[in-house]
Amino acid sequence: MAARAIFVMDASVTLAWAFEDETTPYTERILDRLTQGRAVVPAIWPLEVGNALVVAERRGRLKEADTVRFLNLLRQLPIVVEAEATERVFSEVVRLAREHHLSTYDASYLDLAMRLGVPLATQDENLRRIAARCGVKVVQAGTP
Repeated sequence: MAARAIFVMDASVTLAWAFEDETTPYTERILDRLTQGRAVVPAIWPLEVGNALVVAERRGRLKEADTVRFLNLLRQLPIVVEAEATERVFSEVVRLAREHHLSTYDASYLDLAMRLGVPLATQDENLRRIAARCGVKVVQAGTP
């Protein structure tokens, strides 16, 4: 039996699933990958996703019931939240953010992919370019 594929997934991919008008073939492909593998996300991911959903409620894009339903669906997916030590955030993540002009949020996804040696799934073009420059494989739409 082949090992299940592991990849790091950022909030840009996850949140597209919550909004019909933001779903793309790429985000659907990443969702399909979760049937054969699992995603690993940094500790910031639940806060990013939760905040975006609450903001969407405030703006009238989602109802509270939509958010509850979406979060329940996310809980069923093979997504593992990786705890990050404060020392690592204050050293490596901040260094990556500074060096590559990233937010510390984006740097946490890049750092996790680098540490685990796994591909990164993101819709953020800047993060894709930087990941490639750092030697991190980026999950492409057609990548199995």
